Amino acid sequence: MAIIKEVFEEDGLGQLNTLAGAAGGVKYMPMMNKSVSLAIIKNICRELEQPERVLPGGYLYMTDMLGQPNLMNEVGRMFATAFAHREIDVIMTVETKGIPLAYATATFLNLPVVIVRRDNKVTEGSAVSINYVSGSNKRIQTMSLARRALKEQSRVLIIDDFMKAGGTIQGMMDLLYEFNATVAGVGVFVESGEVDRDERLLEDYVSLAKLTAVDLKTKQTSVAPGNYFKPEEG
Repeated sequence: MAIIKEVFEEDGLGQLNTLAGAAGGVKYMPMMNKSVSLAIIKNICRELEQPERVLPGGYLYMTDMLGQPNLMNEVGRMFATAFAHREIDVIMTVETKGIPLAYATATFLNLPVVIVRRDNKVTEGSAVSINYVSGSNKRIQTMSLARRALKEQSRVLIIDDFMKAGGTIQGMMDLLYEFNATVAGVGVFVESGEVDRDERLLEDYVSLAKLTAVDLKTKQTSVAPGNYFKPEEG
């Protein structure tokens, strides 16, 4: 076991931790080394800077990237590395673009996924619904989660594809309050840097890429690595 553990850590595959006690065993914790992660994130940034990706409102077209299994596998492993040492029971996202990211992350952390809906589905039974204010356009919107989907007092990792002011993520946090659940962390594929600090609704999150500038007239964008490495640098 010691040899396997050493090989895993040297090759950046992950860590094997021995759990003591009668019900103990070995727990695998995913890991991606910094150089590999940085190379992947830089490739993501270059791809996101393509002019044809610019959408009205300062958003970026990312659906094709979210549909690439190999890329989602790498992104999921990076998120899993960032949150591997936290106590997490379940991963949450909101439909629809965050779903591939959530499942990719859940695969490496071996955790279930719950999906917040924009409206209540009859096939999911009774649900908890809340209204929230979109942080970017200040519109009141609705999200719901089936009562059977999440156990009370769960520790939840929120994963989302794009964050401007953070209104959607704040809405999911408010929804968790109705289940007496707690937020174990927040992971974002791309964050927008074109939001004033006083307009941002949350500060504690991990982002892989950051949209630092976008010109709607020329379709020119600037995308840089997010804050993924900052906790390690501190």
